Amino acid sequence: MAVKAKYQPVLDLGEKLSIKNGEVTEESGVLKVKGTANTPYEKNLMWDKIKEIGGDNPSDIKANITVADESVFHRHTVKSGETLGKIAKQYYDNASKYQAIFKANTDILKNPDLIHPGQELVIPNL
Repeated sequence: MAVKAKYQPVLDLGEKLSIKNGEVTEESGVLKVKGTANTPYEKNLMWDKIKEIGGDNPSDIKANITVADESVFHRHTVKSGETLGKIAKQYYDNASKYQAIFKANTDILKNPDLIHPGQELVIPNL
């Protein structure tokens, strides 16, 4: 099972992200991975890990990763020291997109400069 060992970091990430209905099989040297990610962001993380190991178009893995909740890009729990800009950089690779996060969370945020650890923020699809 050399191909499974090669992609073990993908399987480990799937466990860390609590991918649901996960199935992993190997047939004729091709690893087949199936499961449901919570959000599009988590699906992207899985694909990024697959590409990191196998390249942009790997032939030794086939993945069918669906998404449970496509209404949001992700849900983020604020940690100490974070700002909306840092969070936007993490999810969108662009700190100036913080306003999209603020607008999606005006029910709990009144000022984009005031967020608190433990708040769960919606990270909207752009």
